[in-house]
Amino acid sequence: MPSLSQILRERSPLLLIDAASATVQVGLLDVSAPARWSSRTEEAGVGVFECLDDLGVEIGLVRSFAFCEAPGSILGIRTSAMAIRTWNILGPRPTFAYVALAVVAHAVGRPQVGMIADARRGLWHRFALGGGFERVPAAGLSGELMTPEGFRHWDPLPPHTALTSYGVASLLALPRVADADLFRETAAPDAYLHQEPSYAIWTPQIHRAP
Repeated sequence: MPSLSQILRERSPLLLIDAASATVQVGLLDVSAPARWSSRTEEAGVGVFECLDDLGVEIGLVRSFAFCEAPGSILGIRTSAMAIRTWNILGPRPTFAYVALAVVAHAVGRPQVGMIADARRGLWHRFALGGGFERVPAAGLSGELMTPEGFRHWDPLPPHTALTSYGVASLLALPRVADADLFRETAAPDAYLHQEPSYAIWTPQIHRAP
């Protein structure tokens, strides 16, 4: 998995879209120029494109894409992924996905802290340095916990859970985040699934009178 620093060295400029939280954040990043960022609090279908207009992005000049694939707003994540898939039809470019909790965990830099976000139905997304991205029941959460600002939760936060900033521009500017292997290349941008959904199989039957 490449780091942001590596991607920028090889594939600048990079267009990064993060619509996982309540604030849409879009960055145009280039190894040879200062990063430019724009943010909006509108829903992703509007906010993403307002940010692009604000930055004056010329999609044809972008050499790579990145987006947050989890956790957070499924609508926001899939809006970002849909836009990138469309642009890649016009001109295929490398696309990279990252996990928000992993970015925050590397920014905080404390392995004992579990970064969490609500996964609904009594489950929570969790990431800690040295571990993987997982989904656990509320009863499985223990120790010191943090959650990024701007991520919705339907169940009450576990006791003593602290809030931590989710300003993507500031987080990615930290060398320990920019140099960490947090990005994975994907040919099919979409929201991250811990497991593929399973569906019940319906077998058609001829109706018979009782």
